[in-house]
Amino acid sequence: MSTQSRRNRQRENSRKQIHFSSLSIVNSSLLFLYTLLSGITIYVMYTHNILAFRHINLIYTLVLAAVFLIGLVLTILKKGKVLTTVFMVVFAIISAISLFAFKSLVDVANDMNKSASYSEIKMSVVVPADSSISDVTELSSVQAPINADGSNIDALISQIKSDKGVDLATETVDSYQAAYENLINGSSQAMVLNSAYSSLLELSYDDYESNLKTIYTYKIKKSVSSEAKSSDANVFNIYISGIDTYGSISTVSRSDVNIILTVNMNTHKILMTTTPRDSYVQIPDGGADQYDKLTHAGIYGIETSEKTLENLYGIDIDYYARINFTSFVSLIDAVGGVTVYNDQAFTSLHGNYNFEVGNVNLSSGEEALGFVRERYSLTNGDYDRGNNQLKVIQAIINKLTSFSSISNYSTIISTLQDSVQTDISLDTMMSLANAQLDSGKKFTITSQEVTGTGSTGELTSYAMPTASLYMIQLDDSSVASASQAIKDVMEGK
Repeated sequence: MSTQSRRNRQRENSRKQIHFSSLSIVNSSLLFLYTLLSGITIYVMYTHNILAFRHINLIYTLVLAAVFLIGLVLTILKKGKVLTTVFMVVFAIISAISLFAFKSLVDVANDMNKSASYSEIKMSVVVPADSSISDVTELSSVQAPINADGSNIDALISQIKSDKGVDLATETVDSYQAAYENLINGSSQAMVLNSAYSSLLELSYDDYESNLKTIYTYKIKKSVSSEAKSSDANVFNIYISGIDTYGSISTVSRSDVNIILTVNMNTHKILMTTTPRDSYVQIPDGGADQYDKLTHAGIYGIETSEKTLENLYGIDIDYYARINFTSFVSLIDAVGGVTVYNDQAFTSLHGNYNFEVGNVNLSSGEEALGFVRERYSLTNGDYDRGNNQLKVIQAIINKLTSFSSISNYSTIISTLQDSVQTDISLDTMMSLANAQLDSGKKFTITSQEVTGTGSTGELTSYAMPTASLYMIQLDDSSVASASQAIKDVMEGK
């Protein structure tokens, strides 16, 4: 063999040695990365009881540990270095994906819980749209319903004094409705307005928004505290509230959807109880224990809506979940639409969509919104709308729990994170989910709705005392029957 040939072979051997030496370094680095990722994954999984059913978490831990041992042995022995590299890369990616999924779940739950810990109320000073007044410093007083909304009004006046140096006097009126009428007829210059009441006023007055000019706004953030009341962690009531507003999920607003979900994990029964938004009920807290539309309870906060229903049915509500129209649209779009069965043909006022009898594919959020908001075109009005809302909620749940949603996982997670508010903790969610997955039993789901007699202008609204509103005087026997049905499910009957 020539000297040149020996030199070429030596150079080739050197390159191979360098190559394999580099692979050894790469494999060691990959092993370290995998160990770090899998370790964090296991920690998050056990900390939050993720996959804690049928020993899946234990099996997954053993798989991750076995991969680590195999990778360690292959790296130490320096055998099959290329295969080791591929092996470690694949499982490092799997660990990273698992960690991302677990972390996303934790983040979503934390964000939903965080937004549930407070509510936001936008308080404003408004003047007529054609008023020459453009700043609160030009005012000496405003009209405001102190007796109905004193704490929020006081907070606004204090903020104006601190921010603008103006100590506004408040002329007391009975309601925001009275203040608005005085403003429009020229008997006052300015009024305080709680944004939660805007949706009430705009239903009774034409050109409501265009009649007003906002000259000062202050957003009040109030803490909301709640805790489970059931002595049995497997038996509980969840209040599902659909609020009538666009924007932040924490915004205080009317509650147009009012459903109590009674869950008994022991018997695998779920009862959905719908109370029409127009039900004439006694509202505590800001409602001063006066009678008004159920939907108006929402303007005093989620806790007031809960207490109203607790008092109506003689039960405790342990948790709540809240979703607004903005998030409803986003969620339907995120899951790629849903299919529901429609009992009667109708055309929606929102979006002018035509819905025929039979299976209806609600392909977009706006179309679904038209389906669940409509009541005027339905035979039984608000009752039928409540049934349609239940259908869509069930369809969303089915879609979220199906494999078809996996491909859109990131978008759905992001939507839920921004759109749903609940005081159900992640630990509670995981305990319930694990218990269900562990048993493998299907839930028996039933529904009911209380009924009554509707009329317009015959009943007086506390929030809108002079307005002629449609309200439903609930039938006592219907309420008693619904209450007993809830209690029966909770007692395992």
